Amino acid sequence: MLHLHDTALGQVAALRPREEGRVSMYVCGPTVYGPPHLGHGRFSLVFDVLRRYLEWSGLEVTYVSNITDIDDKIIQRAIEEGRPSAEVAVEYENVWYDAMERLNVRRPDSDPHATAYVDHMVDLVAGLEQAGAAYTTSDGVYLAVDNVPGYGLLARQPLDTLRAGAGERAIVGGDEKRSPLDFALWKLAKEGEPSWPSPWGEGRPGWHTECVVMSLDLLGDGFDLHGGGQDLAFPHHENERAQAVAAGRTFARHWAHNGFVETGGEKMSKSLGNVMNLTELLATFDPRAYRLLVLQSHWRAPVEVTEATVEAATNALAGLDDFARRAADLPDSAAADDSLLGRFRARMDDDLDTPGAMAAVFEGVRAANRAIDGGDAEGAARLAAAVREAASAVGLSLAGKVEVPPQITALVERREAARKARDFAASDSLRDEIGAAGWAVEDTPQGPRVHRKP
Repeated sequence: MLHLHDTALGQVAALRPREEGRVSMYVCGPTVYGPPHLGHGRFSLVFDVLRRYLEWSGLEVTYVSNITDIDDKIIQRAIEEGRPSAEVAVEYENVWYDAMERLNVRRPDSDPHATAYVDHMVDLVAGLEQAGAAYTTSDGVYLAVDNVPGYGLLARQPLDTLRAGAGERAIVGGDEKRSPLDFALWKLAKEGEPSWPSPWGEGRPGWHTECVVMSLDLLGDGFDLHGGGQDLAFPHHENERAQAVAAGRTFARHWAHNGFVETGGEKMSKSLGNVMNLTELLATFDPRAYRLLVLQSHWRAPVEVTEATVEAATNALAGLDDFARRAADLPDSAAADDSLLGRFRARMDDDLDTPGAMAAVFEGVRAANRAIDGGDAEGAARLAAAVREAASAVGLSLAGKVEVPPQITALVERREAARKARDFAASDSLRDEIGAAGWAVEDTPQGPRVHRKP
């Protein structure tokens, strides 16, 4: 059984599904106002790996991740560029999904859009107000957090400590807020902003409200897991939880938050000016290298993303590809090596220890290479099958056997004849000609192997 760190408990705990054999996951998705950055890429990869591993383990997974298509940032960009906010949202949603496709991140089963749930949010806010959990001011409707049992659970701090440290958050909402921690459920519209009708006047929902109604609508009370980046635990996810509690609903059973991305030893943030564009990274490096870099870092720890670390992951990926090509000629009917898969599963079940799981995979590669060199094709085939299965379980695709064009095969045969005749000048010339055509030839004890150049 998978054991996963639970933010609410502050410790690793068994992930016990609400319904046997099925897992329901809600992961906070993007606010579509610009290109995704590396932090977006990381949380998407972490929860894609978790989803894939759960399915590999035999569980049926329902995966929901929202699209925030109305927000202050979207409105600001629309104003700056002189176009409708809906147009901005559509453009950057397309950019988002293009990046996800390149990362091999599977689409969610449902991707609810905030604008499609505004009526549901109005109903929630009205119910909270009627129950005395929310109050109206001159600029909107706020939730009174002092009346929410256990507020601060995900911050792992008591309410008094959070209130004392609220700082600048007290400014939002002005003097009419009853507590600096109270947050907007409904914002009354300003001139020129998108708005929807409500009992309090034209306006739009607060950011913290959308995920409450969407997750409960699509997954139901007590869904299994709510996830996202570490920066969302407080106040965003805490404020989601607070609304559900105040409304008398049972919210997520398990909370998971991945660590930050760091560049040059500092966490990535807009205030530090080191937010890197994910699309630029994917255009520069093999997208699989970023997945491997994330896999080689524990999901709750910071991950250092620099040119050096991405290049190191690229080199490690090249080694896996080389092995996959070498193993392509092994019998493909062999059963996967149980011992290797057992080590892989043990590491993954221990708080999704992907660094340990990938270490087992690389050890399997080394063992398979030794078996090939020693003439043990059967043992090598079992190990290779296990490597392929483990890589697939975490969404890491590897190079395989490719069809070599006849003209390249002819050049390789001529080069091999030149080598046997010790005509090294001709051999080198033919290698260059093969390389210029986009192929590489590798000399092995079993004869030349050919593959496309990366």
